Amino acid sequence: MITQKLNDQITRVGPGTSAGEVLRRYWQPAALVDELTEERALVPVNLLGERLVLLRQQDGNLVLKTRIASADEAPAFYPEPDAIEIVEDSPAYPVIEKKGMYFAYMGPGEPPAFANFDCFRAPDSHVFAFKGLWQCNWLQALEVGIDPSHASFLHRFLQDEDPENSYGRQFRDKAAHTDMPMTQVLREYPRPDIEVEETDFGLKITALRHMDNDLTHVRVTNQIFPEAICIPMSREMTITQWHVPIDDENCYWYSLFTSFAKPVDKQVMREQRLTEHRLPDYAPLKNRANDYHFDPEEQASLTYTGMGLDINVHDQWAVESMGSIQDRTREHLGRGDAAIVRYRLMLRKAIKAVETSREGALPMRDEATTAIVGPLSNDAITATGEWLAASQAADHERRAECPWDATV
Repeated sequence: MITQKLNDQITRVGPGTSAGEVLRRYWQPAALVDELTEERALVPVNLLGERLVLLRQQDGNLVLKTRIASADEAPAFYPEPDAIEIVEDSPAYPVIEKKGMYFAYMGPGEPPAFANFDCFRAPDSHVFAFKGLWQCNWLQALEVGIDPSHASFLHRFLQDEDPENSYGRQFRDKAAHTDMPMTQVLREYPRPDIEVEETDFGLKITALRHMDNDLTHVRVTNQIFPEAICIPMSREMTITQWHVPIDDENCYWYSLFTSFAKPVDKQVMREQRLTEHRLPDYAPLKNRANDYHFDPEEQASLTYTGMGLDINVHDQWAVESMGSIQDRTREHLGRGDAAIVRYRLMLRKAIKAVETSREGALPMRDEATTAIVGPLSNDAITATGEWLAASQAADHERRAECPWDATV
């Protein structure tokens, strides 16, 4: 458990706050490219506690500027363009487009370079972008993503689907080099050993599920500082997902789905996700107001949550049920929370570095950032004594089949 003062320090994101000043020193996803069209030239963007608008200036550059908003405006309020009033003398935050998303820099000085992650160097044909609204603080949204154990419980499926119908869905593939569905692996081996390693981009998190016959399921995920994760979606795809604060009590997740060998079927991916979200604010159709469509019969026979097959809904329920801002003064972390503990230490070190004007100590804020590649994010079943080498070999095998440069 931590003190209320510390909980406030690592969760609050408005101008001048400790965590907010760290986040402002990184590029933040601000909108999807799909949102800025000829019909909608002004897009409201609520980001880091500021009410902004995305627009293209006469010189062609994209910027975020402050807009006038009422005190009781909803966090994901989406006014019509003709109702948006811009504060003309407000700062113009720079915006760039990358892989179907607009990123904004809201901090001081020159913005940092982007790492050469797979999601950024893959061709546009192999990347798909989407987002969704969660009604909770950004930190608890991030922390569920760096907890490897939760998948065996929160995303437990009591029946295994045919993996041939798994496209675009997480945990519905077969585990690499086996006929065992991932749902079965997670269900039958729910208590992994967890190893956490600090890297030049954040954390590498390895979950080891020791199986029968001296085999081990190796799942490698990553925390990309300050608030992203990179995780395997299937043998073919990874998900790079940012947990972006709207304000202290709401956030958007922004995901880039990256495919290795095959182009992404963007129409299928978009249609799948629009069955669960509404436009234009990308709010989930299953939410607290309708009890996330909980079905006790489904819970008895099909899923742990009884909330459908979309695991994003499971995560949404879990993080929103903690309250707008999780009360960490009452928590008791254990061995399975190793990545959460390490991340909080990393965030506190970053806060201290900013407060003492040592920004060079922040991860990915120097020229070496562009040399960062990957990261390795995959599932593999290997001989227990050879799991590290075998996991790396499985990643290299996948990368060797790419039509784009995925070498590491």
